[in-house]
Amino acid sequence: MQRHTALRGFNLETGAPKFRWNLPGDNSTCNDFAIGPDKALYLTDTSNSKIYKLPAGASTAELFLEHRALYGIDGITFLNGTLYVNNVFSNNLYRIPVDASGKAGEPVDIWMDQPIKGPDGVRAANGKLIVAENGSGRISVITVNGDKASVTVIKEGLKTPTGVEPAGDAIWIAERGSGKAVSIPMPE
Repeated sequence: MQRHTALRGFNLETGAPKFRWNLPGDNSTCNDFAIGPDKALYLTDTSNSKIYKLPAGASTAELFLEHRALYGIDGITFLNGTLYVNNVFSNNLYRIPVDASGKAGEPVDIWMDQPIKGPDGVRAANGKLIVAENGSGRISVITVNGDKASVTVIKEGLKTPTGVEPAGDAIWIAERGSGKAVSIPMPE
């Protein structure tokens, strides 16, 4: 299915549109985004294996990284200033090295001690990654140690969880299969 997607911004007080940037190409999937330590917005394009970067105050995003390992890129977040992305097609987790000039390097595959299925939304909290696994109906916490990681399942039985958002002492979950947002306690 072909689709043309856009990144949109709105005034939170009035709901008035503020910003629109159409992703390039005949087919795009603007999927997830995260604000980096440089205050830029980083966004994933699942169908085109790309990460775009929208610098703070800019009106146009720039290509940050395109790589074949990113075909199926979905979730994106920063953990302690380091960029991590997951791949909903291959069930992988990658660290994206960034050099001193801000240029992205080759994705580094993080070996996990147990499989994850359909990793979708990912966020960082308490020094760990929290991931929604839409393929298994789980929420997992991933502890990264170099190029290896341990996976701990903290919630099962969800109906297609697609997003997670830590907030205070809770993790909010977008459960697409039930059309609900639910919360669970934040693990320590």
